[in-house]
Amino acid sequence: MNDPRHQARVHAATYTGTASSTDIDDDARRVLRNTWNLLAMTLLFSAGTAALSMSQGWSHPGILITLVGYFGLLFLTMALRNSAWGLVSVFALTGFMGLTLGPIISSYISVFSNGSELVISAFTATAVAFVALSAFAVTTKKDFSFMGSFLFAGILVAFLAGLGAYFFQLPALSLAVSAIFAVLMCGLILFQTQQIVRGGERNYIMATVTLFVSIYNLFTSLLHLFGFAFGED
Repeated sequence: MNDPRHQARVHAATYTGTASSTDIDDDARRVLRNTWNLLAMTLLFSAGTAALSMSQGWSHPGILITLVGYFGLLFLTMALRNSAWGLVSVFALTGFMGLTLGPIISSYISVFSNGSELVISAFTATAVAFVALSAFAVTTKKDFSFMGSFLFAGILVAFLAGLGAYFFQLPALSLAVSAIFAVLMCGLILFQTQQIVRGGERNYIMATVTLFVSIYNLFTSLLHLFGFAFGED
């Protein structure tokens, strides 16, 4: 299914430098632990809001509301990242993203006879990719700091291309954007996790947001690709 609204991707677009050591110090362990704990809670909360929107039969809010809601809550989270209110903002952001995801999942289940299998396959592939990439980022001595500027530029270009695919109704471009996003999000998971490990990221709230958005976009991109390749009408 080439629904261009799925290409209205949202991204955390600010990165910091990394330290040179491959050892994980106590601060890095603390940030990594807090990030993974908060990420797990936000993923569960987002899954709950997605299930709620599916059970209520809510329609997708559309690209304008999605982008305004996402970027508004993202900027709010960035402003509150050093306070306890930042946690509230993170859950508001991820819960909102879950609400927008529910109708997308519902559309695949309703359009394709094997829609449930496509959703499960995309979810499984996303989970496996995240675990594998995170483990590699934590254990490898390879430095991925060089990827920061490349990822920022790539995400910006792909985001604009996704908007073009939406407004000009270009299914082929929409599919290409999904493939590009899948690769970029894998790179972002590597980059952000190593940022934490090497001391370049000390705010677990912003680290959580970046990883959550990476997982969200990886899942929706894979779902789009699987729907095109394996979807059965």
